[in-house]
Amino acid sequence: MPFGGAGTGVIVIIVIILLFLFSAIKILREYERGVVFFLGKYQSVKGPGLIILIPGIQKMVRVSLRLITLDVPPQEVITRDNVSVKVNAVVYFRVMTPDKAIIQVENFLYATSQLAQTTLRSVCGQAELDELLISRENLNKQIQEILDRQTDPWGVKVSVVELKGIDLPEEMKRAMAKQAEAEREKRAKIIHAEGEAAAAAAIARAAEELGKSPISLQLRYLQTLTEVSAEKNSTTIFPLPIDLISPFMDVMKKGSELLDRSLSATESVDGLLEEIKPSKEESQEPGPSDGNSGDEPL
Repeated sequence: MPFGGAGTGVIVIIVIILLFLFSAIKILREYERGVVFFLGKYQSVKGPGLIILIPGIQKMVRVSLRLITLDVPPQEVITRDNVSVKVNAVVYFRVMTPDKAIIQVENFLYATSQLAQTTLRSVCGQAELDELLISRENLNKQIQEILDRQTDPWGVKVSVVELKGIDLPEEMKRAMAKQAEAEREKRAKIIHAEGEAAAAAAIARAAEELGKSPISLQLRYLQTLTEVSAEKNSTTIFPLPIDLISPFMDVMKKGSELLDRSLSATESVDGLLEEIKPSKEESQEPGPSDGNSGDEPL
């Protein structure tokens, strides 16, 4: 019986030793640090590796040094030009000083999240809608600098801030769609006009070069005929060069001038004949003395 009691005591002692070792021995990973408190007072930062604590006297708080991704929920923001939008973002930060992250703030993760939300609303509210849509990089940098400055006493380093999405009202989306469509039409018209101007200038230069060499003009004419004949057309029009028909046009012009001259001469002769004819008729009529002298008796 005494032996059994001694065995039970040994077992109890062994269990106590094991519990002591279990609570005294801590293992920290490579990315972890332990903030050790001795009777509630800050003592040191330990790790990584094997850490031995005095149970009941020393306490340790684990802190991860890995990069933390914080998703900022959508925030209702009124921009400087009075447009209501919803903006959300993502913040990347890490703990640089474990003892400050534990001592200076109660919960550094929650505190950083709340600070990111308020800073996001403040910075986006000072910008116009066009700046939110176009100048995101400047806003990201501005928010990151503010957060990094505010979290530095906590031992937290904010490395990157990115705006994820901007939700616009439906009427604003329709207005922006109309604006974008009008801008595309404007660009299309400008490009078309520039193309027409460039084509006209190129055609003018080509015509000038072809005018310097008649042979080039004939070659271009033959090339055009070849292109036209390659297509399946029922009717083909062959334009004649002006150089070929210009002599015939000169002859026809001269003949027309001669015809006009002959017609004018004929009209002049007819006018003279008309003037001469009445004078001849007057000369043939008998006078009154001649007719009465024949009828008088002797």
